[in-house]
Amino acid sequence: MIEEIRIADLGVIGRAHVELGAGLTVLTGETGAGKTMVLTALNLLLGGKADPATVRTGAASASVEGRVLLAGDQPAVQRAAEAGAEFDDDGSLVLVRTVGASTDGAAGRSRAFLGGRSVPQAVLGELAEHLVTVHGQADQARLRSSAHQREALDAFVGSDHAATLASYRNAWAERARVDAELADLVSRAQDRTREAELLRLGIAEVERVDPQPGEDVELAAEAERLAHAEDLRTAATTAHAALVGDVDSGSVDIVSAVDLVEQAKRALEHAGGHDPALAALAARVAEAGYLLSDAATEISVYLEDLAADPRRLDAVHQRRAELTTVTRSYGADVAEVLAWADAAGRRLLDLDGGDERIEELRARRAELDAALAADASRLTAARTDGAQRLAKAVTGELAGLAMGGAELRVAVDEADEPGPHGADRVEMLLVPHAGAPPRPLGKGASGGELSRVMLALEVALATAPDSGASRPGTFVFDEVDAGVGGRAAVEVGRRLAALAKDSQVLVVTHLAQVAAFADHHLVVTKSSAGGIDVVTESDVRSVTDEDRVRELARMLSGQDDSDAARTHAAELLAQSAVGR
Repeated sequence: MIEEIRIADLGVIGRAHVELGAGLTVLTGETGAGKTMVLTALNLLLGGKADPATVRTGAASASVEGRVLLAGDQPAVQRAAEAGAEFDDDGSLVLVRTVGASTDGAAGRSRAFLGGRSVPQAVLGELAEHLVTVHGQADQARLRSSAHQREALDAFVGSDHAATLASYRNAWAERARVDAELADLVSRAQDRTREAELLRLGIAEVERVDPQPGEDVELAAEAERLAHAEDLRTAATTAHAALVGDVDSGSVDIVSAVDLVEQAKRALEHAGGHDPALAALAARVAEAGYLLSDAATEISVYLEDLAADPRRLDAVHQRRAELTTVTRSYGADVAEVLAWADAAGRRLLDLDGGDERIEELRARRAELDAALAADASRLTAARTDGAQRLAKAVTGELAGLAMGGAELRVAVDEADEPGPHGADRVEMLLVPHAGAPPRPLGKGASGGELSRVMLALEVALATAPDSGASRPGTFVFDEVDAGVGGRAAVEVGRRLAALAKDSQVLVVTHLAQVAAFADHHLVVTKSSAGGIDVVTESDVRSVTDEDRVRELARMLSGQDDSDAARTHAAELLAQSAVGR
């Protein structure tokens, strides 16, 4: 339930505080007084589109704050909690919307807050779906749509039907995905065959060459060594001779590095007994001698293994050429070629499994077609039964809205082709009076007739004992009585009052006959400040007793001081009290 709305700098409203209660609340006032701005404010709180043009002239921004009271088990409570909103101690929730004025041709920014937390505008819209149902002239136009008529029937039929409809929609969506994948696989069958053949050729080439991990790096090093074998031998021989002397020459005059280090070690060891520092140096020189000896030994082994083998070098060049044939096509080096071959193998399995996947998809589509047919049949049966009950309920409501000879018929026919909502086409037809031919709501109903049909439909959805429809707790009607007068207007008021027994109902009306049924009557006036029309806190007031009689008299005759009008207004109030 919406408890209150505070508005600042929106249209003609400078500041206003609208308190709403349970039951039926009507909002009245002269044309242009600001009633529409109240609904605009409510629309902003419900996540509607923000229009910077509605910001009051001279103001930097407009703001709307609303307080709603939620029951603990409402879906709105869960959605608000998911958005991080904080609830007041009494369980109420504060919604805030601000709209910036246009500056330098740029639209002002709109911001939304829920329970003290900044949220996207869409979150307020999602919350509104569980809180409020709004009916206005645009909603009457939508009632002409076959899709909206089907939605109304579906809401009336109940929760079991809703579950079947959800199952059907899920199956419909999955079949669309299956069809898309199947069409893609079939259309690309030739491309897949071509790709598979190229992958097989590539894998066969890699298998023929059979590259081993790291082989290209090892062969490059070996080729480099074989190509410079003589240079390597010369360098190693020279180094070996420098370390240990030329053993093959038999000369004793050559002094080797090893011998020189040995002499240095002995000299240091001989004198090291007199100075520990010199003894430590002797140990280090001895270590250097060991390293030189080891290096000489390894160089000797290297020379024994080093061989200039032209045939091996040719074999290495040939193998490297083979590897180049695959690295040129499938990777920068052997590692990349092996990675490509692994990925190509997996891709080939996918491609080769394409036909199998096609058969799987065709089987799945057949299963979905069967499920859709079964669900569609159940939907049709439920809608056909519900159409009769809904037509009877609405026709009964129309009789109470001064359309005693009118009848609503709800036709459920087979659609040209199944769609995401089933295989049915729903159409509501109105027989406006006895003997008249049925006319589609979308073609022949007048504005006044649509107003009453819409109200009758809403009452039927909300109050019919065999309806499973789940409706929000607040209804807003913007001039639902347009095109209605006389006795029909009285019955509109009576039906709104009946709807308000179990729901909060807010109605903007110009008809005294409707306003007379209200539990709470709010009047919007406007004053002038500096030659500019404005609605202030004191210009939105609740009227009771004589003030209410005076307002009803003004609505009846345009004169609140007319004795005849006031008498008529008092009679309306008395009759409404009895009629409820």
